[in-house]
Amino acid sequence: MKVLIPLFALIGLFLFSCQNPEERGMKSEEAVKKGDSQDITDEKESTLYDIDFLTGKFEPDTHPDFVSIEEKYASREGMYMQRDAYHAFLKMYEAAKEEGIELVVRSATRNFEAQKRIWEEKWEGLRLSAGENAKEAYPDPVDRALNILLYSSMPGTSRHHWGTDIDLNSFDNSWFEEGEGEKLYNWMLNHAANYGFCQPYTALNAERKTGYQEEKWHWSYLPLSSDMTKAAKNKLQDEMIAGFKGAETANEIGVVNNYILGIHPDCID
Repeated sequence: MKVLIPLFALIGLFLFSCQNPEERGMKSEEAVKKGDSQDITDEKESTLYDIDFLTGKFEPDTHPDFVSIEEKYASREGMYMQRDAYHAFLKMYEAAKEEGIELVVRSATRNFEAQKRIWEEKWEGLRLSAGENAKEAYPDPVDRALNILLYSSMPGTSRHHWGTDIDLNSFDNSWFEEGEGEKLYNWMLNHAANYGFCQPYTALNAERKTGYQEEKWHWSYLPLSSDMTKAAKNKLQDEMIAGFKGAETANEIGVVNNYILGIHPDCID
């Protein structure tokens, strides 16, 4: 028996050494690297898709995933986009420029506070909403909110919070219906998808039954915004939309389903 015990021990050690690292409770170097990479990805996704990010409660100028838009591509300085979306825009800009079309970013990321200023100025009649003084024309809160929602988002519900969406050249649909604007819009319709961009707010019809009025100037970077749309669908509720004048109407209007998700199907997947 004294001879057999060491022999069994040697056999056991041999069998243990033949196991791959995962089978014996250890990680190979490749598995460790893969795990670390996945941890980083999961951490980034949890940050980008958390409630505060989805509702714009952050500062884009200090967010690590955001970059400043160079003034030569924009109508003013101080605008930001997510890095990947911006790089895709730059490629699209150069392609359009080769055909004599200049894309100008008029608006990009707007956080909660920026959207709140726009909304409350319209709510109080300090800024026109669809050509009207909404405070005077619509004393009923729901009616007033619906008027503002023709073209402006409630704070916490705007796609511009995400750094994936931009407004180009003009805020007037009619500008895109003739001359330079028509040429630009037709180019975007034919080529924007090649660079990952789609138009979320097309005309309201059987394909898009709810949401804002048509915005020919608004384009979204789908490789990022599609996941954020899904995150908003899964995480946001009307009761969470709060912290501004008129927020009590969000639940009655169904702002998450009818506005955040009221986009053209091409901008969902």
